[in-house]
Amino acid sequence: MLRNIAFSAALLCLSQTSTFSQTQPTAPQWGSWTQWGDQRDGTYHNPVLPGDYSDIDCIRVGNDYYAVSSTFQYSPGFVILHSKDMVNWRILSHAVNDISTISPAMNYTQMDRYGRGVWAGAIRYHKNRFWIYFGDPDEGYFMTSATRPEGPWAPLKPVLAEKGWDDCCPFWDDDGQAYLVGTNFADSYKIHLFKMSVDGATIDRASDKVIYQSHGSEANKLYKINGYYYHLFSEVRNNVRVLMMERAKNIWGPYEGPQQLSEGQPQFNEPNQGGLVQSQAGRWYFLIHHGSGDWSGRVASLLPVTWLNGWPIIGKPNAAGIGEMVWQAPMPVKGTQKVVPQSSDEFSAATVSSQWEWNYQPRAGKWSLSQRKGWLRLHAFKPLKNDLLHAGNTITQRSYRATANEATVKLDLSGMANGQRAGLSHFGSPYYAALGIICTSQGKQLEFFTKDAVTSGAFIKGNTLWLRSVWGLDGKSNFTYSTDGKTFKSIGETYQLQWASYRGDRLAIYNFNNVQDAGYIDVDYFRYQYNH
Repeated sequence: MLRNIAFSAALLCLSQTSTFSQTQPTAPQWGSWTQWGDQRDGTYHNPVLPGDYSDIDCIRVGNDYYAVSSTFQYSPGFVILHSKDMVNWRILSHAVNDISTISPAMNYTQMDRYGRGVWAGAIRYHKNRFWIYFGDPDEGYFMTSATRPEGPWAPLKPVLAEKGWDDCCPFWDDDGQAYLVGTNFADSYKIHLFKMSVDGATIDRASDKVIYQSHGSEANKLYKINGYYYHLFSEVRNNVRVLMMERAKNIWGPYEGPQQLSEGQPQFNEPNQGGLVQSQAGRWYFLIHHGSGDWSGRVASLLPVTWLNGWPIIGKPNAAGIGEMVWQAPMPVKGTQKVVPQSSDEFSAATVSSQWEWNYQPRAGKWSLSQRKGWLRLHAFKPLKNDLLHAGNTITQRSYRATANEATVKLDLSGMANGQRAGLSHFGSPYYAALGIICTSQGKQLEFFTKDAVTSGAFIKGNTLWLRSVWGLDGKSNFTYSTDGKTFKSIGETYQLQWASYRGDRLAIYNFNNVQDAGYIDVDYFRYQYNH
C-alpha cells in the first residue's frame, strides 16, 4: 500500500530532476528498438518487458516489487511477476489456478471467452497479506489473497456478480476501512466507490457513490499520499487515451482536478495504464503498459515520475507540465542481477513452469510430467470444432519483440494415433499459424496451416521431430523442421504475427484428435531464446 508516506513534493521534484539530465536517445520508431531493459551500465531502456503484459499494476513490499497482468482466457490466470528493481522481471506465479471457477465458458468444454475472461485488476499488501482484485466483463469482480505471492492463493470470491464492470482496485485507509473503486463501462463509464467488509470479500451497495465519469474513464487506482486521496484513471481525450488524476482530503470528495498526468502519444502506442510505486530511495515511478496493442501485445515500460504542485507527472514533463515518453533513465535500484522472464523448459520439474498458460482451463488427466520423466506428455482428445482455437490441450507462453527470436520444440511422435494433429504454433484468436504433424492411415505427414489454408509437406518416417520458428522485430515468422536436430528445412509461407482479441502473439504447443480420443505426443524440450 502507498499510504502513511510523508514527503515534500518540492523536494521530490528537485531530487528527480537528475533522471532527465542525461541526453535522451533518439525516440525510436515504435517497435524498432534494438535495446530494452537493463543495460548493465547503470541505465535501462524502455520497454522493460517487450511482451504482452497488459493492464499491469505494481507495488513494493520491503525491497521487493510485484506486478500483475491480465490473462484473459488463459489458465492459470492473472500472472504475478517479481523484481528487485522494477526493470528486471521474472514470472513468479498466478493468482487463479482454475479459471473455470470464474465461468464455465472458460473451461475446455466451452472455450467461449476470447477477448473476455480475466481483465485488469490490482495487487495490494495489507495486514501481512497480498490482495488481488480483478474483473471479468461478463461475471463481475473477484478477489483472492495469500500470505506469500507465490501462493497458495485462496479460492476466488465474487465481490460484485454483475455484468459490465472493469478495472477495479481495493484500498485500505489508515483506520482499516476497506474500499473498492471500479468502472461500470456498461453505464457510460461511470466510476463507482464502495465500502467493503473487513475481509474485503463483499461490498456495501448502500455506500455506492459515483466519483467520476468521462469518455472511456477506467484503469482505476486509489492511493493515499501525504493526507490526500489520489484517484488515478485513464480516459479518452481527442481520440487518444491519457492518464488522469483527481484528489481530495476526504475519500468521498469533493475531488479537485482532474489533472492530466501524461500525453497520449499514439506514435508510442499510447502508454496509458499501470501502477504508481515509490522506490526504497524515495523516488517515484510508474510501471505502464502501451495500450494500443500490436502483434507483441501491450508491452510494458517504466516511466520516472516528477511531482509538480502535488501531482505525479508520469514521464518527462513538457512545457505544459504533462508527462511524455522516456526511453532511457538511470536504474531505480543499483547492483541488482539482470534477469528476464522465463521461456525455455526442459520439463524436468514436477509442475508446469510458471511461464506456461493453457488456452482455457485444461482437461484433467490429459497431460502429465510424470508418465515419462523429463518429458511433457500431451494426450489428444476431440476438440469442440476441428480447428486450433477450439482444441482443449494447447499450452502457450508469450512471445517477445526482440531483434532475434528462435523457438524450437523437440517431439516424440511414437504415441500418435489416427486423426491426431500436433505441433508448434504462433497462436491467437482469430489468427494463427502452425507447423506440425497429422497422423493418418498413410502415415505421419507434415502440415503447415493457418486459419485459412493448409500446406501439406513430406511424410516423416521416424518418430523424432524438431519444429522451429524464427522471427525478428518485424514479427515475420518462418517455420522450419528437422528430423535430426541439425539440418532444418523450410515449410509454408512467412507468417506475420498478429494482434487480435486484445492479445498479442503467443507461442503454443498443440495436440488434438478430431477422429477419436486417442494418441499422445511427448515433448522433450521447448527452447526459446530471444535477444536481450
